Amino acid sequence: MSERITLTSRSDGFALSAYRANPKGTPIGGVLVIQEIFGVTPHIEDICSVFADAGYVAIAPSIFDRIEPNFDAAHDQEGIQKGIAAVMKSPWPQVVADMQAAIDALPQPAYATGFCYGGAAAWMAAAQCSGLKASSCFYGRLIANLLDRKPQIPVMLHYGAHDASIPPENVESVRLAAPDSPLYLYDAGHGFCRAGSHDYNADARELAINRTIDWFARWR
Repeated sequence: MSERITLTSRSDGFALSAYRANPKGTPIGGVLVIQEIFGVTPHIEDICSVFADAGYVAIAPSIFDRIEPNFDAAHDQEGIQKGIAAVMKSPWPQVVADMQAAIDALPQPAYATGFCYGGAAAWMAAAQCSGLKASSCFYGRLIANLLDRKPQIPVMLHYGAHDASIPPENVESVRLAAPDSPLYLYDAGHGFCRAGSHDYNADARELAINRTIDWFARWR
């Protein structure tokens, strides 16, 4: 059970689209799902469905709607450059406000998770958004640049041990800055949760998602 909804950003009143997946019964809470640089893709919709199946309302806001409505970038070099350009045009205060709009539309208790760029955004949500109980960040390379933004809620972290885009020292800096946050390394590369990726690892994805669901339940 899914639908497209419209959110109103707290920063400038901008109307941005979002994907919402609903559980079959009464929801046990809500999950903010934050996109990769490629937009709200079938992968992100699939992640929303996973949380809906676990009993949560899941909302994935289209963070780059100001740049291009229903933003979509291919998983190739051109698409990566398009996504990076979108990140550069999306200041964190604006992104935080857009994430807050999604949180405000979720039932409580609410949580956040995100992948790649979204992993860093989930860290920022933990630091600067209100109404969240816990966050789970997947392979967020940019987190190492955001360590001065201290999470105000419990955070869990997931990385691929063979991720060529995130050097070990990046991960170690996050570990040292957040010693109380569980940090897991998987026998996988970058994007191991995204089916179709050359680094997709079904076992690592299942383990990481189950850990996230258990983590959210812990802080209910």
